Amino acid sequence: MITPILVIAALWTLLHVYVGQRLLGQTPLAFGWWLLGWLAILLLILAPFVALAAGRTEVPAKRSLEVAGFTGMGLSSLLIVFALAGDALDVRAWLGVGGFQVAVVGGAVAVLVIGLWRARRPAMVRVVDVPITGLPPDLEGFRIAQLSDLHVGPTLKRDFVERVVDTTNGLAPDLIALTGDVADGFPPALRHEVAPLAGLVAPHGKYFVTGNHEYYWDAAGWVRELQGLGFSALVNGHRVIQRGTGRIVLAGVTDFSSGGLPGHTSDPAAAVAGAPESDVRVLLAHQPKSAFAARAAGYDLQLSGHTHGGQYFPFNLLVRLFQPFVAGLHRLEAMWLYVSRGTGYWGPPLRLGAPAEITLIQLTRA
Repeated sequence: MITPILVIAALWTLLHVYVGQRLLGQTPLAFGWWLLGWLAILLLILAPFVALAAGRTEVPAKRSLEVAGFTGMGLSSLLIVFALAGDALDVRAWLGVGGFQVAVVGGAVAVLVIGLWRARRPAMVRVVDVPITGLPPDLEGFRIAQLSDLHVGPTLKRDFVERVVDTTNGLAPDLIALTGDVADGFPPALRHEVAPLAGLVAPHGKYFVTGNHEYYWDAAGWVRELQGLGFSALVNGHRVIQRGTGRIVLAGVTDFSSGGLPGHTSDPAAAVAGAPESDVRVLLAHQPKSAFAARAAGYDLQLSGHTHGGQYFPFNLLVRLFQPFVAGLHRLEAMWLYVSRGTGYWGPPLRLGAPAEITLIQLTRA
């Protein structure tokens, strides 16, 4: 039986053959240059697989292989998009073969360089007011700092986590919510890198729900690791947050795709089973797709991540074909949904058109 990874690998290879043919097969080249070009295409095909394999082993120059592999993956994806766009727009008819080649390679490299620079900039603070009908005065201005999709691992390390912690604490939130995809690696290997998360402080606590990447790297282990750093893990469960006479039921579900682990099937209704009456019901759910079940279960607000806002151009446009909600604040009948663009990034160390964020959610009276 053909596994999904083989299908992806075959498609990835075919797309690179297409790019190679468009860039190398349209003009006569000396054999040496032709061979060198196809060797470069081969390296780009292998780049993400080398990076992913290095992440699961302890090989010499592990970090260099991961950085080079994921950067190559970013360049590959851009070359594919620019080549497809160039053909769709018939750029060859305007600029000739040489102009087409320059446009595809030059455009991809330019976006890569800008995206690399943007990805290394600190995450911006995005303040979002969420109006809640009937919010009591004691909950007016209640602030939730949302972190999501840190993806600590191959290219994001302890110094990145320390900056995130310092910025988040500087906002003086009432509560901190970490909505999944903390790291890309096994807990023992990344314990030192994520350790600064212990320094996050908020008077009403800090809470964590799993993302899909936790299930690639030992979800149960990451739940224990985050609990050891002072987080309360909400595994289809809830907590009651009291400020004055105001009451929030804060619930959390496991990732939408987590059904393979016993006890981790995502269930927004079960997460509030037995919860007392409250003024506001808030759900932490990694994927925005949980919003439909959350709306049916009577939540007022869902906080999610997962999409990275598309992470970099042009995927911040294309992701809308696959996700019902990509970024920002959305209204689903009586429920609000906020989708973070993510605090870190995954894979290619690129950000363009979808800046990383630390979100400060402020509850206001509608």
